[in-house]
Amino acid sequence: MKLSIIGGTGPQGKGLALRFAKAGFEVALGSRDESRAIKVADSLTSKNQNLVGSITGLSNSEAIAFTDKFVIFSVPWSGHNNTLSEIKGMLADKVLVDIVVPLEDGNPRKVAMPPEGSATEAAQAMLGPDIPVVGALHNVSANTLNHLEKKINCDILVCGNNLDARLDTIELLKNLEVEAYNAGDATSARCLEAITPILIRINMSKAVPFSHAGIKIWPPEE
Repeated sequence: MKLSIIGGTGPQGKGLALRFAKAGFEVALGSRDESRAIKVADSLTSKNQNLVGSITGLSNSEAIAFTDKFVIFSVPWSGHNNTLSEIKGMLADKVLVDIVVPLEDGNPRKVAMPPEGSATEAAQAMLGPDIPVVGALHNVSANTLNHLEKKINCDILVCGNNLDARLDTIELLKNLEVEAYNAGDATSARCLEAITPILIRINMSKAVPFSHAGIKIWPPEE
């Protein structure tokens, strides 16, 4: 299966590319700077030669054309809306998985939600109802993603207005050997995205004896 990651040259994009390639996917890293995408893809491949799948660097437009269905959107919040406006016309018949968190400029321990309520809702408003937007992977540490010898240490909460797209994304994420849960429609992203700066604050705290923690959904004790 083929998928693309727009903003794939950043820490989360690279980690997700490695994880999906490990699971056997053909992954396209999309970037405005195609030469940078090629350089990053080649570096990831050379350092991880046991990948079952592949990682290729392409321009954003080529990466979107490459994917079978899923476009993972992993750009910095500062470029979220501008990049979406550039690729909007290329996303017909695709599912956009928006993993962006609107962190406050200069302070990753605080959230700065847009007028729509969340990055996921802002993306859906920009793209219109015909292009499904799914919010997911907001709370996963990039550090963890990039260390393939480590199991992803958290569950994934998935939201969006299109139920079929949500369920398909949950099935996609199972390839990363994680539990993924249906968290409801796009308004849930207001909560899910807001968890990230809380996790960052905890992980940065000198009073906490760990870092790169995530969220787990635990069943009740029997």
